[in-house]
Amino acid sequence: MSAGSDQEARERLIDLAAEFYDQFDRGTIPHMEVPTRTKSNIVFDEDADVWVYGDRTSTRSANSVRGAQKLLKAVYTIDFLSDQLEQDRSSTLRELYYLSESWDLNEAQFNDQDESNQLIEDLEIVSEVTREDFHMRPEESGATVMGPLLLREQTRRGEREIHCQEDVGEGGYQIPNNPDTIDFLENDAELVLAVETGGMRDRLVENGFDEEWDTVVVHLKGQPARATRRLTKRLHDELDLPVVVFTDGDPWSYRIYGSVAYGSIKSAHLSEYLATPEAEFVGIRPQDIVDYELPTDPLSDSDVNALESELEDPRFQTEFWEEQIELQLDIEKKSEQQSLAARGLDFVTDTYLPERLDEMDVL
Repeated sequence: MSAGSDQEARERLIDLAAEFYDQFDRGTIPHMEVPTRTKSNIVFDEDADVWVYGDRTSTRSANSVRGAQKLLKAVYTIDFLSDQLEQDRSSTLRELYYLSESWDLNEAQFNDQDESNQLIEDLEIVSEVTREDFHMRPEESGATVMGPLLLREQTRRGEREIHCQEDVGEGGYQIPNNPDTIDFLENDAELVLAVETGGMRDRLVENGFDEEWDTVVVHLKGQPARATRRLTKRLHDELDLPVVVFTDGDPWSYRIYGSVAYGSIKSAHLSEYLATPEAEFVGIRPQDIVDYELPTDPLSDSDVNALESELEDPRFQTEFWEEQIELQLDIEKKSEQQSLAARGLDFVTDTYLPERLDEMDVL
Protein backbone atom coordinates (compact mmCIF):
# COMPACT_ATOMS: atom_id res chain seq x y z
CA MET A 1 0.00 0.00 0.00
CA SER A 2 2.86 2.37 0.79
CA ALA A 3 4.24 4.27 -2.21
CA GLY A 4 7.84 3.95 -1.07
CA SER A 5 8.89 7.54 -1.83
CA ASP A 6 7.49 11.06 -1.98
CA GLN A 7 8.17 11.16 -5.72
CA GLU A 8 6.28 7.94 -6.37
CA ALA A 9 3.34 9.12 -4.24
CA ARG A 10 3.27 12.40 -6.17
CA GLU A 11 3.37 10.60 -9.52
CA ARG A 12 0.46 8.37 -8.59
CA LEU A 13 -1.62 11.39 -7.59
CA ILE A 14 -0.80 13.22 -10.81
CA ASP A 15 -1.66 10.09 -12.80
CA LEU A 16 -5.11 10.16 -11.18
CA ALA A 17 -5.73 13.74 -12.26
CA ALA A 18 -4.33 12.99 -15.72
CA GLU A 19 -6.84 10.15 -16.08
CA PHE A 20 -9.70 12.65 -15.74
CA TYR A 21 -8.26 14.66 -18.64
CA ASP A 22 -7.75 11.49 -20.67
CA GLN A 23 -11.41 10.61 -20.11
CA PHE A 24 -12.36 14.06 -21.43
CA ASP A 25 -10.09 13.49 -24.45
CA ARG A 26 -11.76 10.13 -25.18
CA GLY A 27 -15.17 11.74 -24.99
CA THR A 28 -15.95 9.89 -21.74
CA ILE A 29 -17.61 11.59 -18.80
CA PRO A 30 -14.89 11.86 -16.12
CA HIS A 31 -15.41 9.43 -13.28
CA MET A 32 -13.66 7.62 -10.45
CA GLU A 33 -14.69 4.28 -8.95
CA VAL A 34 -14.14 3.47 -5.27
CA PRO A 35 -15.40 0.65 -3.04
CA THR A 36 -18.74 1.40 -1.39
CA ARG A 37 -17.81 2.29 2.17
CA THR A 38 -20.83 0.96 4.00
CA LYS A 39 -21.13 -1.78 6.60
CA SER A 40 -22.98 -3.96 4.07
CA ASN A 41 -19.91 -3.92 1.80
CA ILE A 42 -17.46 -4.99 4.48
CA VAL A 43 -16.55 -8.67 4.46
CA PHE A 44 -14.37 -10.69 6.79
CA ASP A 45 -11.50 -12.32 4.88
CA GLU A 46 -11.21 -15.61 6.73
CA ASP A 47 -7.89 -16.46 5.05
CA ALA A 48 -6.22 -13.22 6.17
CA ASP A 49 -8.39 -12.81 9.32
CA VAL A 50 -9.06 -9.13 8.57
CA TRP A 51 -11.91 -6.89 7.41
CA VAL A 52 -11.78 -5.93 3.71
CA TYR A 53 -14.10 -4.17 1.27
CA GLY A 54 -16.43 -6.29 -0.82
CA ASP A 55 -17.07 -6.09 -4.57
CA ARG A 56 -19.61 -3.27 -4.54
CA THR A 57 -18.33 0.05 -5.86
CA SER A 58 -19.57 3.62 -6.06
CA THR A 59 -18.84 5.88 -8.99
CA ARG A 60 -17.91 9.53 -8.57
CA SER A 61 -19.06 10.79 -11.98
CA ALA A 62 -19.33 14.23 -13.56
CA ASN A 63 -22.69 13.29 -15.10
CA SER A 64 -24.39 15.19 -12.27
CA VAL A 65 -23.69 18.51 -10.60
CA ARG A 66 -22.95 16.79 -7.29
CA GLY A 67 -20.65 14.26 -8.93
CA ALA A 68 -18.84 16.95 -10.90
CA GLN A 69 -18.24 18.90 -7.68
CA LYS A 70 -16.74 15.78 -6.04
CA LEU A 71 -14.28 15.36 -8.90
CA LEU A 72 -13.50 19.08 -8.86
CA LYS A 73 -12.66 18.82 -5.16
CA ALA A 74 -10.54 15.77 -5.90
CA VAL A 75 -8.52 17.64 -8.53
CA TYR A 76 -7.94 20.62 -6.24
CA THR A 77 -6.91 18.28 -3.43
CA ILE A 78 -4.53 16.37 -5.70
CA ASP A 79 -2.97 19.68 -6.76
CA PHE A 80 -2.52 20.68 -3.11
CA LEU A 81 -1.05 17.30 -2.13
CA SER A 82 1.28 17.32 -5.13
CA ASP A 83 2.66 20.74 -4.15
CA GLN A 84 2.94 19.63 -0.53
CA LEU A 85 5.02 16.59 -1.50
CA GLU A 86 7.20 18.63 -3.87
CA GLN A 87 7.96 21.10 -1.06
CA ASP A 88 8.46 18.31 1.52
CA ARG A 89 5.78 19.82 3.73
CA SER A 90 2.98 18.18 5.70
CA SER A 91 -0.44 19.13 7.02
CA THR A 92 -3.22 17.71 9.17
CA LEU A 93 -6.61 16.49 8.03
CA ARG A 94 -8.14 19.40 9.91
CA GLU A 95 -5.87 21.89 8.13
CA LEU A 96 -6.90 20.53 4.72
CA TYR A 97 -10.52 21.34 5.50
CA TYR A 98 -9.66 24.94 6.40
CA LEU A 99 -7.13 25.31 3.57
CA SER A 100 -9.86 24.64 1.03
CA GLU A 101 -11.51 27.92 2.02
CA SER A 102 -8.63 29.71 0.27
CA TRP A 103 -9.21 27.89 -3.04
CA ASP A 104 -10.37 30.19 -5.83
CA LEU A 105 -13.55 28.26 -6.70
CA ASN A 106 -16.24 28.09 -4.05
CA GLU A 107 -17.45 24.81 -5.54
CA ALA A 108 -14.06 23.21 -4.75
CA GLN A 109 -14.24 24.05 -1.06
CA PHE A 110 -15.29 21.42 1.47
CA ASN A 111 -18.56 21.77 3.35
CA ASP A 112 -17.22 20.01 6.47
CA GLN A 113 -14.29 17.92 7.63
CA ASP A 114 -16.11 14.64 7.09
CA GLU A 115 -16.20 15.45 3.40
CA SER A 116 -12.47 16.20 3.19
CA ASN A 117 -11.63 13.11 5.27
CA GLN A 118 -13.70 10.93 2.94
CA LEU A 119 -11.97 12.36 -0.12
CA ILE A 120 -8.54 11.57 1.33
CA GLU A 121 -9.77 7.99 1.88
CA ASP A 122 -10.98 7.87 -1.74
CA LEU A 123 -7.56 9.00 -2.96
CA GLU A 124 -5.84 6.43 -0.75
CA ILE A 125 -7.90 3.62 -2.22
CA VAL A 126 -7.70 4.64 -5.87
CA SER A 127 -3.99 5.55 -5.83
CA GLU A 128 -2.99 2.69 -3.50
CA VAL A 129 -0.95 5.21 -1.50
CA THR A 130 -1.52 5.81 2.21
CA ARG A 131 -2.33 9.26 3.51
CA GLU A 132 0.92 9.08 5.50
CA ASP A 133 2.74 9.00 2.16
CA PHE A 134 0.71 12.06 1.12
CA HIS A 135 2.22 13.73 4.24
CA MET A 136 -1.26 14.03 5.74
CA ARG A 137 -1.42 13.75 9.52
CA PRO A 138 -4.36 13.27 11.89
CA GLU A 139 -4.53 15.46 14.96
CA GLU A 140 -1.88 14.14 17.34
CA SER A 141 -2.90 10.88 18.99
CA GLY A 142 -0.23 11.05 21.70
CA ALA A 143 0.17 7.27 21.78
CA THR A 144 3.50 6.14 23.23
CA VAL A 145 5.89 3.22 23.58
CA MET A 146 7.99 2.19 26.58
CA GLY A 147 10.27 -0.83 26.51
CA PRO A 148 13.64 -2.44 25.69
CA LEU A 149 13.78 -1.27 22.08
CA LEU A 150 16.45 0.76 20.24
CA LEU A 151 15.21 2.42 17.08
CA ARG A 152 16.29 4.94 14.49
CA GLU A 153 13.79 7.56 13.41
CA GLN A 154 13.94 9.68 10.26
CA THR A 155 13.08 13.27 11.21
CA ARG A 156 13.15 16.63 9.43
CA ARG A 157 16.40 17.28 11.30
CA GLY A 158 17.96 14.02 10.17
CA GLU A 159 18.26 10.60 11.77
CA ARG A 160 18.24 10.05 15.51
CA GLU A 161 18.62 6.90 17.58
CA ILE A 162 16.33 6.46 20.58
CA HIS A 163 16.18 3.77 23.21
CA CYS A 164 12.58 3.52 24.38
CA GLN A 165 13.60 3.18 28.05
CA GLU A 166 16.97 4.87 28.45
CA ASP A 167 16.42 7.92 26.22
CA VAL A 168 12.86 8.83 27.19
CA GLY A 169 11.09 10.13 30.26
CA GLU A 170 8.24 8.45 32.09
CA GLY A 171 5.95 9.41 29.21
CA GLY A 172 7.78 7.12 26.80
CA TYR A 173 8.56 7.46 23.10
CA GLN A 174 5.81 9.15 21.11
CA ILE A 175 4.78 7.21 18.02
CA PRO A 176 5.26 9.31 14.87
CA ASN A 177 2.50 9.82 12.33
CA ASN A 178 4.25 7.47 9.88
CA PRO A 179 5.88 4.55 11.74
CA ASP A 180 7.45 3.38 8.49
CA THR A 181 10.08 6.09 9.03
CA ILE A 182 11.36 3.96 11.95
CA ASP A 183 14.10 1.33 11.73
CA PHE A 184 14.35 -1.23 14.52
CA LEU A 185 18.02 -1.55 15.53
CA GLU A 186 18.12 -3.69 18.68
CA ASN A 187 15.63 -5.15 21.12
CA ASP A 188 15.58 -7.34 24.19
CA ALA A 189 11.80 -7.67 24.24
CA GLU A 190 9.77 -10.80 24.81
CA LEU A 191 6.34 -9.40 23.99
CA VAL A 192 4.27 -6.35 23.06
CA LEU A 193 1.57 -5.37 25.55
CA ALA A 194 -0.95 -2.98 23.99
CA VAL A 195 -2.81 -1.15 26.77
CA GLU A 196 -6.07 0.78 26.38
CA THR A 197 -5.93 3.38 29.14
CA GLY A 198 -3.34 5.92 30.19
CA GLY A 199 -3.88 5.13 33.86
CA MET A 200 -3.00 1.46 33.38
CA ARG A 201 -0.08 2.30 31.12
CA ASP A 202 1.31 4.57 33.86
CA ARG A 203 0.79 1.85 36.49
CA LEU A 204 2.75 -0.68 34.43
CA VAL A 205 5.63 1.75 33.86
CA GLU A 206 5.72 2.94 37.48
CA ASN A 207 5.84 -0.68 38.66
CA GLY A 208 8.62 -1.49 36.17
CA PHE A 209 6.66 -4.12 34.27
CA ASP A 210 8.46 -3.23 31.03
CA GLU A 211 11.84 -3.86 32.66
CA GLU A 212 11.01 -6.93 34.73
CA TRP A 213 9.26 -8.78 31.90
CA ASP A 214 11.15 -7.33 28.89
CA THR A 215 7.92 -5.89 27.55
CA VAL A 216 7.25 -3.20 24.95
CA VAL A 217 4.26 -1.36 26.42
CA VAL A 218 2.23 0.38 23.72
CA HIS A 219 -0.38 2.84 24.95
CA LEU A 220 -3.35 2.55 22.60
CA LYS A 221 -4.96 5.69 24.02
CA GLY A 222 -8.48 4.37 23.57
CA GLN A 223 -9.45 3.45 20.01
CA PRO A 224 -5.97 3.22 18.49
CA ALA A 225 -4.81 5.52 15.73
CA ARG A 226 -3.56 4.09 12.47
CA ALA A 227 0.05 4.85 13.40
CA THR A 228 -0.31 2.87 16.63
CA ARG A 229 -1.76 -0.15 14.85
CA ARG A 230 0.89 0.03 12.13
CA LEU A 231 3.74 0.12 14.64
CA THR A 232 2.22 -2.76 16.59
CA LYS A 233 1.97 -4.84 13.42
CA ARG A 234 5.59 -4.06 12.52
CA LEU A 235 6.79 -5.06 15.99
CA HIS A 236 5.05 -8.40 15.52
CA ASP A 237 5.96 -9.06 11.90
CA GLU A 238 9.55 -7.83 11.87
CA LEU A 239 10.70 -8.65 15.42
CA ASP A 240 8.59 -11.79 15.82
CA LEU A 241 7.11 -10.51 19.09
CA PRO A 242 3.78 -11.81 20.38
CA VAL A 243 1.16 -9.08 20.78
CA VAL A 244 -1.38 -9.10 23.61
CA VAL A 245 -4.09 -6.49 24.11
CA PHE A 246 -5.15 -5.34 27.60
CA THR A 247 -8.39 -3.36 27.80
CA ASP A 248 -11.35 -2.58 30.01
CA GLY A 249 -14.02 -5.26 30.34
CA ASP A 250 -16.80 -3.80 28.19
CA PRO A 251 -18.03 -4.28 24.60
CA TRP A 252 -16.44 -1.06 23.32
CA SER A 253 -13.06 -2.17 24.62
CA TYR A 254 -13.44 -5.57 22.97
CA ARG A 255 -13.81 -3.64 19.72
CA ILE A 256 -10.52 -1.90 20.46
CA TYR A 257 -8.96 -5.35 20.60
CA GLY A 258 -10.80 -6.23 17.38
CA SER A 259 -9.38 -3.20 15.55
CA VAL A 260 -5.83 -4.15 16.56
CA ALA A 261 -6.27 -7.79 15.61
CA TYR A 262 -8.63 -7.74 12.64
CA GLY A 263 -8.92 -4.17 11.44
CA SER A 264 -11.79 -1.70 11.53
CA ILE A 265 -14.61 -1.03 9.12
CA LYS A 266 -13.45 2.55 8.58
CA SER A 267 -9.97 1.46 7.41
CA ALA A 268 -10.88 -1.82 5.71
CA HIS A 269 -8.78 -0.86 2.68
CA LEU A 270 -5.71 -0.91 4.94
CA SER A 271 -6.39 -4.00 7.06
CA GLU A 272 -3.46 -6.03 5.74
CA TYR A 273 -1.22 -3.01 6.41
CA LEU A 274 -2.54 -2.24 9.92
CA ALA A 275 -4.05 -5.36 11.50
CA THR A 276 -2.26 -8.04 13.53
CA PRO A 277 -4.51 -11.13 13.39
CA GLU A 278 -2.19 -13.03 15.74
CA ALA A 279 -2.82 -10.53 18.57
CA GLU A 280 -4.42 -12.11 21.65
CA PHE A 281 -6.72 -10.65 24.29
CA VAL A 282 -5.39 -10.73 27.84
CA GLY A 283 -8.26 -9.01 29.73
CA ILE A 284 -10.26 -7.62 31.49
CA ARG A 285 -12.47 -10.67 30.82
CA PRO A 286 -15.99 -11.07 32.18
CA GLN A 287 -14.65 -14.17 33.92
CA ASP A 288 -12.21 -11.89 35.80
CA ILE A 289 -15.13 -9.89 37.15
CA VAL A 290 -16.45 -13.09 38.70
CA ASP A 291 -13.15 -14.67 39.77
CA TYR A 292 -11.64 -11.56 41.35
CA GLU A 293 -14.91 -9.99 42.49
CA LEU A 294 -13.91 -6.75 40.79
CA PRO A 295 -15.74 -3.46 41.33
CA THR A 296 -18.26 -3.06 38.52
CA ASP A 297 -20.83 -0.87 36.83
CA PRO A 298 -24.13 -2.17 35.44
CA LEU A 299 -24.42 -2.72 31.71
CA SER A 300 -26.36 0.00 29.93
CA ASP A 301 -28.86 -0.72 27.18
CA SER A 302 -26.27 0.32 24.60
CA ASP A 303 -23.74 -2.04 26.20
CA VAL A 304 -26.20 -4.94 25.91
CA ASN A 305 -26.96 -4.08 22.28
CA ALA A 306 -23.24 -3.89 21.51
CA LEU A 307 -22.55 -7.27 23.13
CA GLU A 308 -25.41 -8.91 21.25
CA SER A 309 -24.05 -7.39 18.04
CA GLU A 310 -20.62 -8.80 18.79
CA LEU A 311 -22.10 -12.30 19.03
CA GLU A 312 -22.90 -11.87 15.31
CA ASP A 313 -19.52 -10.31 14.49
CA PRO A 314 -17.10 -12.72 12.70
CA ARG A 315 -14.23 -11.32 14.79
CA PHE A 316 -15.84 -12.64 17.96
CA GLN A 317 -17.28 -15.94 16.76
CA THR A 318 -14.90 -18.14 18.71
CA GLU A 319 -15.58 -20.38 21.68
CA PHE A 320 -13.67 -18.01 24.00
CA TRP A 321 -15.54 -14.87 22.98
CA GLU A 322 -18.96 -16.51 22.85
CA GLU A 323 -18.48 -17.83 26.41
CA GLN A 324 -17.24 -14.50 27.73
CA ILE A 325 -19.94 -12.39 26.07
CA GLU A 326 -22.71 -14.75 27.18
CA LEU A 327 -21.31 -14.59 30.72
CA GLN A 328 -21.27 -10.80 30.66
CA LEU A 329 -24.86 -10.66 29.45
CA ASP A 330 -25.74 -13.01 32.28
CA ILE A 331 -24.02 -11.07 35.10
CA GLU A 332 -25.04 -7.71 33.54
CA LYS A 333 -21.82 -6.02 34.69
CA LYS A 334 -18.71 -4.38 33.22
CA SER A 335 -15.41 -3.38 34.80
CA GLU A 336 -12.41 -1.15 34.11
CA GLN A 337 -8.72 -2.04 34.06
CA GLN A 338 -8.13 0.13 37.11
CA SER A 339 -10.60 -1.97 39.10
CA LEU A 340 -7.72 -4.42 39.67
CA ALA A 341 -6.37 -1.81 42.12
CA ALA A 342 -9.04 -2.99 44.55
CA ARG A 343 -6.62 -5.85 45.25
CA GLY A 344 -3.63 -3.49 45.64
CA LEU A 345 -1.57 -1.28 43.34
CA ASP A 346 0.89 -4.07 42.59
CA PHE A 347 -1.69 -6.78 41.91
CA VAL A 348 -1.84 -6.17 38.15
CA THR A 349 1.94 -6.40 37.66
CA ASP A 350 2.80 -8.97 40.34
CA THR A 351 -0.09 -11.38 39.91
CA TYR A 352 -2.74 -10.69 37.27
CA LEU A 353 -0.64 -10.18 34.13
CA PRO A 354 2.15 -12.71 34.93
CA GLU A 355 -0.39 -15.44 35.71
CA ARG A 356 -2.55 -14.69 32.69
CA LEU A 357 0.39 -14.42 30.27
CA ASP A 358 1.80 -17.66 31.63
CA GLU A 359 -1.56 -19.38 31.05
CA MET A 360 -1.46 -18.05 27.46
CA ASP A 361 2.12 -19.38 26.98
CA VAL A 362 3.28 -15.85 26.19
CA LEU A 363 5.64 -15.60 29.21
